Amino acid sequence: MPALAISRRHFLSLIAGAGALPAFSRIARGQSYPSRPVRIIVGFPPGGAADITARLIGQWLSGRLGQPIVIENRPGAGTNIGTEAVAKAPADGYTLLLVSVANTVNATLYEWLNFDFIRDIAPVAGLIRGPLVMVLNPSVPTNTVPEFIAYAKANPGINIASAGNGTPGHMASELFQLSTGLDLADVPYRGGARALLDLLSGHVQVMFDNLPTSLEYIRAGKLRPLAVTTAARSDALPDLPTVSEFVPGYEVSSWFGIGVPRNAPPEVVDKLNTEINAGLADPKLKAQLMDLGTTTLLGSPADFRKLIVEETQKWGEVVRAAKIKPE
Repeated sequence: MPALAISRRHFLSLIAGAGALPAFSRIARGQSYPSRPVRIIVGFPPGGAADITARLIGQWLSGRLGQPIVIENRPGAGTNIGTEAVAKAPADGYTLLLVSVANTVNATLYEWLNFDFIRDIAPVAGLIRGPLVMVLNPSVPTNTVPEFIAYAKANPGINIASAGNGTPGHMASELFQLSTGLDLADVPYRGGARALLDLLSGHVQVMFDNLPTSLEYIRAGKLRPLAVTTAARSDALPDLPTVSEFVPGYEVSSWFGIGVPRNAPPEVVDKLNTEINAGLADPKLKAQLMDLGTTTLLGSPADFRKLIVEETQKWGEVVRAAKIKPE
């Protein structure tokens, strides 16, 4: 037998070993990630529900991954500035995006963007989902959704506030008007804080607001709640009905998740998904997130992609039907 000849069994074992090398390499990369700090880009200012959510999950991931998780707020253009930064970042798993319902609205609302959200951001995991609450200034003489609909039809020109065009509260308002045939006077603000202030003072009459920011005013009797926007009632206000109990099919929620630039290593995506789901199942972190009036969104990257696709289609239809334009 020639000196370089090898047995068939040895040859097959070498082939099998060579085939395993790419998989071994992927596993090794997953085990070594991360080796330096990781950023989470948040397209909202500090202090709101988005920022709080990012910091809570960032703190959890830092402890699990052994590296600092840096929260970087990049507000502006309806979250498009922060989203573009992540879409154009290296696809190495060191730049993450706090994904929100705003991203699914913007996909249709803005005709010209320097990125394609569905194409350029890969979903990693959902985080939380929570209701908005329909709240009135107490001067409005109605106590239920049907009473408000009747009152608004009999008294045209009621002002409805929002944190700005394309925000969850604005989209909730537009869907409500499309579903009920109302024609309210939209008053967009640059941020929810100013809108809420004018609602409290009576300059505007109604608003769909994030539940956590309105809750203290509801409990103090300074705002009158009519309903929450999710399909199920909220544990924070269990006696408050849902809008869908009076307007069948109506459902709006504010939600957040984590995404990465497309083509990020699959093993990195899987590792992040595993650690995020572990956090969402942890009693302490889960309780902190539920204090925001939310429920957790455990699931796979495919589960989160399904939510993103469904929401993009839904809000695209509303944007077109209501002829909404960016500010």
